[in-house]
Amino acid sequence: MLRTVRHNSTSFLIRTPLYKSHVKYGAKFVPYAGFEMPILYKGLSHIDSHKWVRSKVGLFDVSHMLQHTFTGRYAVSVLQKMTPIDLSGLSPNTSSLSVLLNETGGIIDDCIITKVTEGEYYMVTNAGCREKDLAFINSTLADYDDVNHSIFESTLLAIQGPKAAEILSKYSSYDLSKLKFGAMVRTGINSLISSQIQISRTGYTGEDGFELSIPSSSKDEIQESNEFFQSLVDEQPDVVQPIGLAARDSLRLEAGMCLYGNDLTEEITPVEASLTWLIPKTRRNVTDSQKFNGYDRIIQQINDKKSVPRRRIGITTTGPAPRSGSKIFDTQSGEEVGVVTSGLLSPILGHNVGQAYIDKKVKIGASVDVEVRGKKRPGIVAKLPFIQNNFYK
Repeated sequence: MLRTVRHNSTSFLIRTPLYKSHVKYGAKFVPYAGFEMPILYKGLSHIDSHKWVRSKVGLFDVSHMLQHTFTGRYAVSVLQKMTPIDLSGLSPNTSSLSVLLNETGGIIDDCIITKVTEGEYYMVTNAGCREKDLAFINSTLADYDDVNHSIFESTLLAIQGPKAAEILSKYSSYDLSKLKFGAMVRTGINSLISSQIQISRTGYTGEDGFELSIPSSSKDEIQESNEFFQSLVDEQPDVVQPIGLAARDSLRLEAGMCLYGNDLTEEITPVEASLTWLIPKTRRNVTDSQKFNGYDRIIQQINDKKSVPRRRIGITTTGPAPRSGSKIFDTQSGEEVGVVTSGLLSPILGHNVGQAYIDKKVKIGASVDVEVRGKKRPGIVAKLPFIQNNFYK
């Protein structure tokens, strides 16, 4: 259950079920995708928060994300029309990253799709794309019968960090060592949560971790969610702390993960975004009735690498951090060769890192100049991710 409150004289913001807990821990709130979301908490700076997740456990309220279920005879057909995923290749209770594609192969949004059973599928999409995602899904559904699509709101809690499994194991009777990265289970959380919850071993930080979908459709369920959240922090404050949006962004950037609207847009295909691996070989040679949106363009790009002159890649710089829109130039020729889509100071590495779209002729390790605040700053084209991911496999 979400609560809408007035933000100013002309707009309203939505509060997540965990708002009460954010207030308790001194959250500083910002408007984000129509929600009132914590960006920082009292006592932890952005840098402190970031390093805390890399070494201990951070709690992220991601209840603003939109959760979907698809069931019915043609649920697979709908999902495989909108995305390039091969659902036959997923075992029950496992998931995969994918992308919603428009008719020309551009990325409408990135998403996580979980095959719960052969007839039930769970998908999470981004809060900032809520309206256009729903319009796109409903438009696709109009061509199919016998597909049930529903969205639901709940507490969606991400528990991230190298000690995440150790902490969550204190509350779950399920043996989390059996839950590998990308897997999901529906189970209980001792006596703190009266309903079964959904635990997925996934996250957006590059660290081991989990996302918990906890029912929150009544006042009692909201109270349980807050009590659980607060129990995680209060019982082990030297290990667990709530973390806000600021560190969430820097963590994902170090881990080479995309932010929709910056690194992914409707003008960019998965091939250009260095996400060709999202299109399994089983979806690359199919009949017309099995084609996903933008199939012809995407397959042509896969087969003819010269048709894609740019790709998403990493970049490191000195001086002020590059920002989205910063132009990139070849150091020797002065030719403009790319543009930064995300950039900031890496709290772990101690230097600036960014993601960019750069001409393929500029190789990894090449020197470039990045225009920041009206001046060209030296940079190096780098591999992604910037840090090793620590997923539990």
